[in-house]
Amino acid sequence: MAPRKIIIDTDPGQDDAVAILLALGSPEDVEVLGITAVAGNVPLDLTAKNACIICELAGKTDIPVFAGCDRPLGRDLVTAEHVHGKTGLDGPSLPAPVMAVQEQHAVDFLIDTVRAHDAGTVTVCPLGPLTNIATAFQHAPDIVEKVQQIVLMGGAYFEVGNITPAAEFNIYVDPEAADIVFKSGVDIVVMPLDVTHKALVTQPRNDAFRALGTPVGIAVAEMTDFFERFDKEKYGSAGAPLHDPCVTAYLIRPDLFTGRHINVEIETSSDLTMGMTVADWWRVTDRSANAMFIGDIDADGFFDLLTERLARL
Repeated sequence: MAPRKIIIDTDPGQDDAVAILLALGSPEDVEVLGITAVAGNVPLDLTAKNACIICELAGKTDIPVFAGCDRPLGRDLVTAEHVHGKTGLDGPSLPAPVMAVQEQHAVDFLIDTVRAHDAGTVTVCPLGPLTNIATAFQHAPDIVEKVQQIVLMGGAYFEVGNITPAAEFNIYVDPEAADIVFKSGVDIVVMPLDVTHKALVTQPRNDAFRALGTPVGIAVAEMTDFFERFDKEKYGSAGAPLHDPCVTAYLIRPDLFTGRHINVEIETSSDLTMGMTVADWWRVTDRSANAMFIGDIDADGFFDLLTERLARL
């Protein structure tokens, strides 16, 4: 089977970096057409720079990187340096990138790329706020029905919120964008905190990354060393959750995941629950299902896959 064509939309972020590396180490499964950066974990200039750093770390400088929207659709940008550090990739000491960000705007790249391919052949993989995707859908509604699938990291139900009591960070940063995407009619797969909090980088799993002895393996171990201090303190867990690599792993090994096809609505008007993903997990409403909401993961299988693919880079 031919590799699945994907566009990674991202705001790196250490876990974004690992998600990108997993994709770049899996060319028989996914073909990365490009990486589009969005403001989120850190401002846009850093997320675009970080995407280039990751490509260079992987030795994949042929992957084009595009800078996109520098702020949400209708509100001020909220960032997460308290989790990811001032650069977004704090932890390892990585050189400044040599490769340049493309001149084309990320939204234009998204539109042009989906239009240039046959309908149902390009999957969009958002790892951050959905601003770029929603903007592309607003500017070019003809591409909506051409997108094969959106597999995204965002939201929560049983795990509630990680940036407010009710909201997960990616959705909270731009709930209006998320609302547009979830109402678009595109086939959506959601990796919420409910599943990503089961993908914990325990000490043995991080030791396995470091034991690869490669620049990639060591950098990934140092990234998780850095940001796990926040998660361990916050959640009292045995390690840091690797949120975004769940998206890439799903594209490669969907059998590692289970979930339900349910209705998911985005709260955009409440100060108390702004950005909440109101997931009808128990199907208690008559609202039509619009997303596959993932709830569980084979964590050992996930980390075996991740370690094996990182070893290729």
